[in-house]
Amino acid sequence: MTGKHITINRTDAYRFEIPKSGAMNVPARIYTDQAGIDELTGNAGEWSALQQLVNVACLPGIQKAALAMADIHPGYGFPIGGIGAFDPDDGVISVAGVGFDINCGVRTLRTMLTRDEIAGKEDRLADKLMEHVPAGLGSTGELRLNEQEINRVLEQGASYAVGLGYGTPDDLGFIESGGKLHGADPSKVSKTAKQRQIQQVGTLGSGNHYVEVQYVDEIFDQEAASAYGLQQGQVTIMLHTGSRALGHQIGTDYLKTLEQASKTYNIPILERELVCAPINSPEGRDYYSAVMAGANCAFANRQVLTHLIREAFEDALGTPAEDIETLYEIAHNTVKFEDHDVDGAMKNLLVHRKGATRAFGPGRPEIPPRYMHIGQPVLVGGTMGTSSYILRGTDYGMDETFGSALHGAGRAMSRRAARKQYPAKSVVHRMKQLGITVRAHGKHAISEESPGAYKDIEAVINAMHGSGIVQKVARLKPLVCLKG
Repeated sequence: MTGKHITINRTDAYRFEIPKSGAMNVPARIYTDQAGIDELTGNAGEWSALQQLVNVACLPGIQKAALAMADIHPGYGFPIGGIGAFDPDDGVISVAGVGFDINCGVRTLRTMLTRDEIAGKEDRLADKLMEHVPAGLGSTGELRLNEQEINRVLEQGASYAVGLGYGTPDDLGFIESGGKLHGADPSKVSKTAKQRQIQQVGTLGSGNHYVEVQYVDEIFDQEAASAYGLQQGQVTIMLHTGSRALGHQIGTDYLKTLEQASKTYNIPILERELVCAPINSPEGRDYYSAVMAGANCAFANRQVLTHLIREAFEDALGTPAEDIETLYEIAHNTVKFEDHDVDGAMKNLLVHRKGATRAFGPGRPEIPPRYMHIGQPVLVGGTMGTSSYILRGTDYGMDETFGSALHGAGRAMSRRAARKQYPAKSVVHRMKQLGITVRAHGKHAISEESPGAYKDIEAVINAMHGSGIVQKVARLKPLVCLKG
């Protein structure tokens, strides 16, 4: 089959491949079902996720294949849902492979509460979350930091927030990389970026960021659910946000730096945001150090927000903070050095995940000991009107996708189109009919994040589960949603 001159071969029920041709250094692979491919080829216009994936396959030093998950849709340079792993000796680091919201990610909290115990209290809980959690465009938090303190945030990540009394050390054991990435250098982050963040640590932001109170609707893998501390009817909380203005400014700053580096090192660029630099060049090392700093900022941000969510639950329901535990936190806009098997040999690679999450299988030392025998929890946010999922990583996924998986449902409609089609008042009314209480700091956020603006989460999850890259553990249904 072809889509706008791109040949796509079906290699099995849930794997499709674009053969290596022309300037491609490796093939490109998409893990989805036939309906997903039909949607991609039908939308393969000027801004095409398929063409972006082909462009990624042309980058120097890329290993195995340019990869995309079932939630793939167009981004800037890399498609969202895209993965590229690069050899440090001859590979590159790219702004597009990380994105502008560095270390945007999801934390899931499990509570001692059941759905029945909060029945009838949803409005009060929603109001208290709105009161305690700063959100919306340009929102500011209770932390007022100077530049020296921001530097500590960029170096220490979530542990800095814990040191200030936001959460406990127990949280850190259930965050990807312990909530701190090594190699961060605050001196590689501009003063402008730091100034933009001084009052934003501990804020949710806007767009697709949210706090959602959910309950476990169905369990698919009892052994994994038990390891993750989940049971039917249990109330959970999902937090989705990132590095706020600081991360965006880092991306903006280094887009210019890497654009010049692409010219300096004669790297052909097929789309402006795909600008890149050799990993071990001065420009590449500087950008990597800045991304590590931005990622640590996001870890700290989610740690403070976790504390504020616990306060809101105590205020609304009398729930003690210790009854709300971190199940796991994982990011989906990252670049990290990891060890992976390439043609039978272990290699240290720089793995870009753009709108894709790490999904390590059983036995990897990076997984918390409690979960190591099962595999890493994979947290997939759906929409406020459908479902979210907790999955687990697999050995097959380690071999196929460098231990990577999807991060969400994937947009099916632009934000502009969603604003036109889904008036906020109608969306809120529909959610109420479904038993879901919604609060937002702006009507645009509700319209843009309407369930109709996204792909069918059930189809996307079933494709990824069917592929064997990840396996379903539990489905979470929304009860209360706070949007930025």
